[in-house]
Amino acid sequence: MRLGLRLFLAFFLVAGLSAFILLRVVLGEFKPSVREVMEDMMVDTANLVAELARDELAAMPPGGDLTGTRFAQRVRDYAERPVDARILSARKRTLDFRIYVTDATGRVVLDTSPAPATGQDYSAWNDVARTLRGEYGARSTIEAPLLTPYGNAGDLGNGSDAKGSPVMYVAAPVRVDGRTIGVVAVAKPAAAVQQIIYRAERRIWIAGLTLLAVSLAVGMAVTWWMVTTVRRLRRYAQEVQLGQRQPPPKVPGELGELAGAMDAMRERLDGREHLQHVARALTHELKSPLAALRGAGELLQEDLPEADRQRFAAQVVAQSERMTEMVERLLELSTLELRRGPEHPRPVALDAAVDEVLVQLGDRLVQQGLTVRWQHRERVLLQADAELLSLAISNLIANAVDFSPVDSTLDLRVGVDARPVDAPAGSITAASQRDRCAFFELRDHGPGVPVGAWSQLGQRFFSTARPGSLRKGSGLGLAIVRQIAGLHRGRLCFEPAEPGLRVRLEFDDFTVASQTSS
Repeated sequence: MRLGLRLFLAFFLVAGLSAFILLRVVLGEFKPSVREVMEDMMVDTANLVAELARDELAAMPPGGDLTGTRFAQRVRDYAERPVDARILSARKRTLDFRIYVTDATGRVVLDTSPAPATGQDYSAWNDVARTLRGEYGARSTIEAPLLTPYGNAGDLGNGSDAKGSPVMYVAAPVRVDGRTIGVVAVAKPAAAVQQIIYRAERRIWIAGLTLLAVSLAVGMAVTWWMVTTVRRLRRYAQEVQLGQRQPPPKVPGELGELAGAMDAMRERLDGREHLQHVARALTHELKSPLAALRGAGELLQEDLPEADRQRFAAQVVAQSERMTEMVERLLELSTLELRRGPEHPRPVALDAAVDEVLVQLGDRLVQQGLTVRWQHRERVLLQADAELLSLAISNLIANAVDFSPVDSTLDLRVGVDARPVDAPAGSITAASQRDRCAFFELRDHGPGVPVGAWSQLGQRFFSTARPGSLRKGSGLGLAIVRQIAGLHRGRLCFEPAEPGLRVRLEFDDFTVASQTSS
């Protein structure tokens, strides 16, 4: 199972179980709490009514009732009193307390229900019996459905059905001189507040499900962020494994610290490995010039003709210069390999950079009798390090000069062309340039490169012999150019030409500054 799915399932289980338990607890406690509040209010009402009925109940003759008394009239007036009260989202239009009074024997002497039970014996009912014994009297009885202030109880559900609805009864004693002379009971159907309970439960369900949905959305977002961050770290580790020098991903928190630690570890390992590689390569490449120096030095210790002495002395100087150039270029390449990108990027005109290099190499071009010919020239701006760009162009032109015949031509092209399909997309400055790249192209008319050597072009210490000479170069010039191209998200490409070799330096980050000119 993938990491993202495991994280999401874990979050889903935690959030789902938490929401389920919370809803069960809230809904499980909601109804009893509402009924407890309602019963508490009914206790106050029953005791208040008991005090109001005390005098008339005390004056009632034995076997009589309270039907025609002033108290009975006030109770009937209460039941018929119009009311229209908006209680939050509910609307109460009738008063629904039922009040009945019994004497000391439990006989009903007053009842406000539509079907009065006056004269009936209620001494067996729990509310009356317990109150007459001096205890707290209350009961709940299922009775036939009735029309409540909020609708028909049989239509409410949640405890009310067509068979009946629970009615709560709370009784209070009527006392005179410490003696219980009767009981006042207040009844209220649970269906009267059931609609309020139902609406509150529905809101709780909506709020709970919304909270669950928000929690799952947050869980998905956190999971997506975590998985995306881990994948970035994995991709960074894979790039490091492939030898690509990329900056560590910038992520906050502990994962960011992990990325920094991975980058620091890679830097230390790369530095050590790079040093070992450079030392091995330098040792291998210095063997040939050192052997030549040693041979020439041993011969110079003997008596030689002046011409031979001059030849061997020149060989010592040439090999020393070769070693110096090799060491300098290797140090330059090593410095470039430790970089992650151009240090001082700024807009640079590619054709102008070529012109500057041509001026610097003017003497060599004149000495070789080479003619520079512009085949295509377009004003293109690169976001590049000017010094590194000049170094790359200089190495390419110098390499072409070394391999060009005397009195030949160097063909130059600068412009914009279609980006190769297999080339990675760099940082493009405009949407219309996503499939295009800026390029500098150089073609010489030398001997070219053998077919078997194409795959090794641009690698350090690989070179072919110069025309008219058995001496090879260090092979570091093209390696430096390839490294500079990589730092600028570019590419170094080679194409065969008949005769000669066509070298192409491509860049993805560019801006076209003017129209084409030839």
